[in-house]
Amino acid sequence: MTNQYGGVPAARNAATTETEMTYCVGLLLDEGLVMLADTRTNAGVDNISTFTKLHVFSEPGERMIAAMTAGNLAISQAVMNLLQEGLTDPESGTTETILTVPTMFRAASLVGEAVRHVHRVHGKAMAEHGVAFDVSILLGGQIAGRTMRLFQVYAAGNFVEATVDTPFLQVGEHKYGKPILDRAVTVDTPLVDAVKLALISMDSTLRSNLTVGMPLDLLVHGRDSEQAPKVRRIDEDDAYFRSLRQHWSDAISAAHRGIPAPAWDL
Repeated sequence: MTNQYGGVPAARNAATTETEMTYCVGLLLDEGLVMLADTRTNAGVDNISTFTKLHVFSEPGERMIAAMTAGNLAISQAVMNLLQEGLTDPESGTTETILTVPTMFRAASLVGEAVRHVHRVHGKAMAEHGVAFDVSILLGGQIAGRTMRLFQVYAAGNFVEATVDTPFLQVGEHKYGKPILDRAVTVDTPLVDAVKLALISMDSTLRSNLTVGMPLDLLVHGRDSEQAPKVRRIDEDDAYFRSLRQHWSDAISAAHRGIPAPAWDL
């Protein structure tokens, strides 16, 4: 197993108010999977930190599963740790981890069980401290011989799945980037265009919401690929991202100037 950024940090006290006010987007397309997350967390306007929200569990040729998290940081870290350490079935006594689940549907179910387990352990104490039990997780990937899938898991442990009609899912501050994806993403969008659209969606969010911040973590994985996923850390000095931001700003300016003026008396 590999976890792209050196494993999941030890979970903090789950009553912490440090929050992943984040933007994460996953796109499930004919060619494969694109996942993009920012890295900003905050416990107040003067306490901003950087934490990886993209967690990769990969065994090339056997499975590639990736999760992106939003919400309370301690809850997210506790869930990610449980996925690696495993949850034990009280009836059979067997322990299941993210590396032993047979299908992506079962992987999403395991994430939901982990969320509910954390709630049973910490939910009451959090409520007594006035801290909401807030977590959302995007889970995508493929197990060898199975279908590539993308799920969104909610704080109650239930989940929904991306479909042909809705091939992308978002968590966190999604409202700024969603209109771009609504207009441009279809299931047959090529991976290279999907990466551009995900980054444009993220740029729109970065410009409009200070709780979302650089650097970014990008994952691209081809459908039925037996290779490890391609993962890239994108920071403020990344030449391509800076170029994309400028091209998009110029294109928007050119587009609105090119639209005919209204015929009304103004």
